[in-house]
Amino acid sequence: MRAAIVSCGALALDVRSIARRRAWDVEIVPVDALLHNRPERIPGVVADLRERHEVVCLAYADCGTGGALDALGLPRLAGEHCYDVLAGSEVARTLLAQEPGTYLLTDFLARTFAHTVRRELGLDRWPELREEYFRHYTRVVWLAQRPTDGTRACAQRAAEVLGLPLVERFVGLAGLERELERLLSAVAAG
Repeated sequence: MRAAIVSCGALALDVRSIARRRAWDVEIVPVDALLHNRPERIPGVVADLRERHEVVCLAYADCGTGGALDALGLPRLAGEHCYDVLAGSEVARTLLAQEPGTYLLTDFLARTFAHTVRRELGLDRWPELREEYFRHYTRVVWLAQRPTDGTRACAQRAAEVLGLPLVERFVGLAGLERELERLLSAVAAG
């Protein structure tokens, strides 16, 4: 059985791409990204996958689980959220310290915003909820990993739905790649 990395669905394509490019002999097992709307369920899903795969690490930050992922005893990505992994925890904290009302978007979230946020939060049916959910936000910062015109347009549409200005900040995938390398090195060492 091949070693498996259980990955947040929001990162799985990038994790798979990095693993292929680096020729890592691992299976990437994605978990539905919509679980971020119910983070208390993530550890149970990961535990179930662990029973069916030889899971060696998690391509997850804490992601709102309150440490429950750490209780599974598997190494995971550092940080509270994928924003920390992609942008670096100092950058993410600085962005939020500069303007606490910052709503962060990743490429995945920008591309899937209509489904993962608008529909899942009911904004498509009850647009008046936008003001309730997002009243304290002042801007949207897109942490662009692989900026394309298409993803940029999606990020702009997301900002428009929220009624907020969009700021683009290129972060690339280097942070994610470094974290994956650290995890697999730790697994190999011991």
